[in-house]
Amino acid sequence: MHAIRFETTGGPEVLKYVEVDTPTPGPGRILVRHQAIGINFIDTYQRSGLYPMKLPSGLGSEAAGVVEAVGEGVTRFKTGDLAAYAGTPGAYADANAVIADRAVKVPAGIDARTAAAALLKGMTVEFLIRRLHRVEAGETILVHAAAGGVGQIMTQWAKALGAVVIATVGSEEKAMRVRELGADHVILYRDQDVAAEVRRITGGKGVPVAYDSVGKDTFDGTLKSLARRGLFVSFGNASGPPPPVEARQLMLGGSLFFTRPTMGDYQATTAELDASAAALFDIIGSGKVKVEIGQTFALADARKAHEALESRTTIGASLLIP
Repeated sequence: MHAIRFETTGGPEVLKYVEVDTPTPGPGRILVRHQAIGINFIDTYQRSGLYPMKLPSGLGSEAAGVVEAVGEGVTRFKTGDLAAYAGTPGAYADANAVIADRAVKVPAGIDARTAAAALLKGMTVEFLIRRLHRVEAGETILVHAAAGGVGQIMTQWAKALGAVVIATVGSEEKAMRVRELGADHVILYRDQDVAAEVRRITGGKGVPVAYDSVGKDTFDGTLKSLARRGLFVSFGNASGPPPPVEARQLMLGGSLFFTRPTMGDYQATTAELDASAAALFDIIGSGKVKVEIGQTFALADARKAHEALESRTTIGASLLIP
């Protein structure tokens, strides 16, 4: 089969499309023949060396496809099932042998492309707005990068919960898109002072929670957008790592809270994984969250996919197609 490999960290040019042996699923594993592969910002962090990996290495952690073989002891799946996974390395490939307890069945009515585009991003949103902080009806939240894959799902899901969404985007085109998704207020963060706009919109109060996947470029604006005892949720580095947080900053900002969560800590068990995926598939099935696949690339063109993602010109989810 073919897969993407890299032997040294760096820019998108380090990614190589190579021929490798098809893995055999050992005990407790399944072989998933991919139909679609999700592309996520964490892939670029691993490729660049921001998140260190043992090299040489494969890449990618999210995909969906048909179960082609089942290892000893597996009862969750049978051959022919449509399965998806997020958080298991080696997804940039024609197939992958994954731990059965870390994969989920894709329900009828949802295809492989939607599952691959939504699973990691959607389960990220699920724990951020339902468990890390439970977004309530009438609550005003700040969502950065609202036109991206995570941002689009978060905007729609938060609206389904009855929240007021202040969205930030980088262009008028993206602003139009997030308004269509239900955002109540849109801030062009390159042209406007985010914190000043948030204060204006909220009558000077600020927001009780802000979700920031951008990192360095939005850090100060996010911190200054929070209400007293507000929560800063930092979960990405699209513009580079955010600066260190000084405890005194949180005190002076109004007894603020800061967290840097990972999905793995909110899916530590198979039961938590299943519940998170079920909530995501349910809301997609209801029609309240629509998953936009903004761009697709051939697996061999992973380099081009990373270039597009890092340019921050993509809209919605991006996929690799084997």
